[in-house]
Amino acid sequence: MGLGFGGPEAIHGRHVSAVKCPLSGFDFEIFNFIFVTNCLCSGGLLGYELKINPWKSVASSYRHARVWFKKEVSMAKKSVTQRRLTKLDVYLYIPNIIGYIRVLMNCFAFAQCFSNKQLFSILYFVSFVCDGVDGWCARKFNQVSTFGAVLDMVTDRISTACLLVVLSQVYRPGLVFLSLLALDIASHWLQMYSTFLLGKASHKDVKDSTNWLFKAYYGNRMFMAYCCVACEVLYIILFLLAKNETESLIDVLTGLAKHITPLSVLVGLSLFGWAVKQAVNLIQLKTAADVCVLHDINKKQSP
Repeated sequence: MGLGFGGPEAIHGRHVSAVKCPLSGFDFEIFNFIFVTNCLCSGGLLGYELKINPWKSVASSYRHARVWFKKEVSMAKKSVTQRRLTKLDVYLYIPNIIGYIRVLMNCFAFAQCFSNKQLFSILYFVSFVCDGVDGWCARKFNQVSTFGAVLDMVTDRISTACLLVVLSQVYRPGLVFLSLLALDIASHWLQMYSTFLLGKASHKDVKDSTNWLFKAYYGNRMFMAYCCVACEVLYIILFLLAKNETESLIDVLTGLAKHITPLSVLVGLSLFGWAVKQAVNLIQLKTAADVCVLHDINKKQSP
């Protein structure tokens, strides 16, 4: 129905006087839509008010129409974004797909580790870099998930564990690398378990810790990234330097220290980050163990 401005119209049984619009080229059909929409939202027309102060009524109608329109658009968007997720939706999150690619890449890399060391090193390092990429994608596309976090950690731990096992076979004493493997797995496992006991959402939430190094490691993303990269780079370099299966770890490190080369500088920088990461693992192991023990004490003492 059109609201004619050349003569009176009867709407909802009320007589509305003609109003001359001072704006040239005003689209009366759009005005009708806004005005009628306001009728539907407010429950009726303010017909007599239009006689007294027509443009005030028009402005009021327009404001009501805008509020109604924004509300409808917001509800429509919410219904789309809050669509019920399925298991397949979560499995096919972009960061989780990157995680699957990392797993396949590591499997192929370790299959080639003794036959093609260079290819192994490239694939392993690319897979490690993707660890940061999937985290960025999870935050960017709002696809953070518990499954993705677990997949990410399990992939990290298994890939590092496999590399340490390989290093234990080409260096003597191999027990050094097996001990590092045990420390890495135990500290992260206890940290994850203590996180669930405390009801925290992430194992990186250490705000309540009193240890400054522990807080600096998990509280500063760049510092943590440096330590992790340094650790993996050191392991890759050691693997590439091993010429046979009876290499002495001490001899290789002292040989690098005798001459200042770009490689020896890189190893030195990597050693510092590696040492910090192992210290954090020890702190993490002790802190998480304390949480588990305190949980047992509180459970025993509770009525």
